[in-house]
Amino acid sequence: MEKVIISKLVHGGQGLAELPTGQKVFVWNTLPGETVNVRVIKKKRNYAEAIAEEVVMASPERVEPRDENYLATSPWQMMTFPAENKYKAEIVRELFAHEKVEVPEFTEVIHGAQEWQYRNKMEYSFWGDDDGLHLALHQRGSHGKQVVTGSELAMPALDAGARAVLTELRKLQPRAGDLKTIVVRVSQNGDVVAALYTKLESFTTMLLPAGLKGLRVYHSNPKSPASVATKLLYELGDCSLEDSLLGKDFTYDVESFFQVNIPVYEKVLDRIGELCEADPVDMYAGVGSIGLTVSKAQATLVELDIATVAMARENFVKSGLKGEVIEASAEKSLEYILADTPVIFDPPRAGLHAKVVERCLEVLPPQIIYLSCNPATQARDLALLQEQYNVTTFEVYNFFPKTPHIETLAVLTKR
Repeated sequence: MEKVIISKLVHGGQGLAELPTGQKVFVWNTLPGETVNVRVIKKKRNYAEAIAEEVVMASPERVEPRDENYLATSPWQMMTFPAENKYKAEIVRELFAHEKVEVPEFTEVIHGAQEWQYRNKMEYSFWGDDDGLHLALHQRGSHGKQVVTGSELAMPALDAGARAVLTELRKLQPRAGDLKTIVVRVSQNGDVVAALYTKLESFTTMLLPAGLKGLRVYHSNPKSPASVATKLLYELGDCSLEDSLLGKDFTYDVESFFQVNIPVYEKVLDRIGELCEADPVDMYAGVGSIGLTVSKAQATLVELDIATVAMARENFVKSGLKGEVIEASAEKSLEYILADTPVIFDPPRAGLHAKVVERCLEVLPPQIIYLSCNPATQARDLALLQEQYNVTTFEVYNFFPKTPHIETLAVLTKR
């Protein structure tokens, strides 16, 4: 155990301090100004990572977390909500200043009314012992798992669905080691679907768990730690969900990408609709939730994932708009980035592909609307785009209360 003093919070959610040796250490479960005793969990040449095991001098912004295992999924449960939003704003300002990107000053972090029970999607692991099979989550800083019954971040119907699947699994008495995870999703009207990932190439057919609309059971390659579908073993019921965004109906399923906090997502969709100057091209379209919501007459959607493309095409038909859905990656669809059409980007955490940035600087679309789930990679991309563009609107959103995740919206116009 080492005693350190936390100077600030950094992108990713850890506190920054120095070990007695002078080495930088990034510490979970800390707030600025706190003195803590830490357990080092990882050592690199230039830095270390640690978890605060004892708070010697606590910040007045510290509160008691609701989940015992909060460090696994929502490590900012231990601070007040105003403090969370303040630190998210500070982190964003630092990231963009580091990349020398000029953005309009923002006075607040935009958030919803719910701090808890907002998530419509959760993923749980499994643990087996003498009492049988349990839901579990990995423990940060170890290779172990902790038994849970749910999460304070999840919508109640979601955790009820996870427990219903667990009830049916217990009847089959599978080895916990043969199971990877279960992903559960719930719509705003309370429909619940789930996907179970098993290392086995065959799995006894279970009954559709009580309260679930649908369940898919997948074989997932045991050599891969990720819960990725290798083969669909069977499906019970219907695994599609319906939700409304700003009055428009969307279909998605247990696997396709859909935002986990709908009320806050509607805030950003409403804002994009206000700011978008013409019907856009949506380059990382998912099921079409941005492009189809903000377009008035025509939209072009570009999406790579085959299953998600199918959902996007279904949603396109329902929208009544003209246009098309392109099944391809953004970097292989550069011809759809045009000089006379606004373009919308909502890329994965890695940010924009270098070819996408180059195409924008070549053809200069009149407006770039960039929603990011990783302000660090967005700052990197905007540092390149500001060669030809000004950031005219910049807003920070808290889609994920009690976690360090941050969403940022930037609107760029030609210089």
